[in-house]
Amino acid sequence: MRNKLQKMGLVMTGMVAGVLISLNFSASADRAELAPLPVEELRAFADVFNAIKQGYVEPVEDRKLINHAISGMLSGLDPHSAYLDAEAFKELQEGTQGEFGGLGIEVGMEDGFVKVVSPIEDTPAFRAGIQAGDLIVKLDDTPVKGMTLSDAVKMMRGKPNTSITLTIMRKSEPAPVVVKITREIIKVQSVRSKVLEPGYAYIRVAQFQENTAASVVEHLNRVAAEGNLNGLVLDLRNDPGGLLHGAIGVAAAFLPAETLVVSTDGRTPDARREYRVTPEDYMRGRGRDFIRSLPPFARDIPMVVLVNGGSASASEIVAGALQDHKRATVVGTQTFGKGSVQTILPINNNSAIKLTTARYYTPSGRSIQATGIAPDIVIEESENGSSKRVREADLLGHLDNGRADEADQKAGGTEEAGEDGEAEAVRFEMGGEDDYQLQQAVKLLKGEQIAQNAEEEAAKN
Repeated sequence: MRNKLQKMGLVMTGMVAGVLISLNFSASADRAELAPLPVEELRAFADVFNAIKQGYVEPVEDRKLINHAISGMLSGLDPHSAYLDAEAFKELQEGTQGEFGGLGIEVGMEDGFVKVVSPIEDTPAFRAGIQAGDLIVKLDDTPVKGMTLSDAVKMMRGKPNTSITLTIMRKSEPAPVVVKITREIIKVQSVRSKVLEPGYAYIRVAQFQENTAASVVEHLNRVAAEGNLNGLVLDLRNDPGGLLHGAIGVAAAFLPAETLVVSTDGRTPDARREYRVTPEDYMRGRGRDFIRSLPPFARDIPMVVLVNGGSASASEIVAGALQDHKRATVVGTQTFGKGSVQTILPINNNSAIKLTTARYYTPSGRSIQATGIAPDIVIEESENGSSKRVREADLLGHLDNGRADEADQKAGGTEEAGEDGEAEAVRFEMGGEDDYQLQQAVKLLKGEQIAQNAEEEAAKN
């Protein structure tokens, strides 16, 4: 029996090696530069595979075991690399179009549990009071511990008008919080705008999708039609990011042509490049160049960009570019710090892997990863401070900064807390009458005195 298993192990080692060699990854290095395959480790993998096939209490399909192995390889790298089966791959594509069925939360994994990065505004999760930093420990009666992120997301998504019960651990609560939420078709309104008062306009970007940049230009023309403007607030708070070309397109609405927006640096040649205000980078060869429709004021109107701990990825790219080029004053609190590039690499059977392949850098060369964008002026969410928020640097297994020193990296995961060590959640409508940060942003545009962070005020004195 032992000899039989050993022979099968050698066969499996050859099969696994063959699979690894035959995978055609467009982002991988030249095959001649690849290191030799680790034969001993592959043999150990084959031994484990055979042990499961022979001795597990119930039969397991080969496909399921291989898929779990691929998922484990990716999830062990960092919080954003993942295996996408056919269903998850389809859902990812639907999400970039701005419509999908589910609850409306951006999530990651930490210590085996699903961690809420940010609820998407005006969704079932947002209305149910789900907060950034919540740990989802149970979905209906199923414990989350041991699930992959993909499996957990599958359970949370579903047909509209069906419900799911989330059991949540929240640091500010002594006992688990149980919330029943009814699923809806999540239609994320990527951009909205309004004139706050004569001369001052507000544009909010909630997520970067296929048509976000074109929509920003459309909304700029809408507010321009209501009269002359003296200042503009671009709100990127709680914007979890999205498509890179969408971020470049939004930055292109406010920066001169050919201006550097962001650069990436990774191990392979195609992971090292610069993205600029050019149609090639923000249009990707699709449709009409919306930048040609910009109103005349767009590239010189005084601007404030609002950010917070929920501003991540693409929103950090836009904020960093406008900040580095002195185009806008960035106001709010430290951003999330998600500065890594995920490349979607399709494989067989309509599945794909989402692989972290590079880090993002602002035009001045600052790494966003695990550090985020520090605002020019710190303004808390309310006069009493800000909510405690999870950031990239708080995620287990996060990718390090790449260029910053240790002190800079630690700065990305800090947050002011109340006397009991946890800040109370601050609930308000972004862009509403009780939006404290927006009120201060308008004052700044008007040249009026603003209420800065108490520590900054003390330092000035």
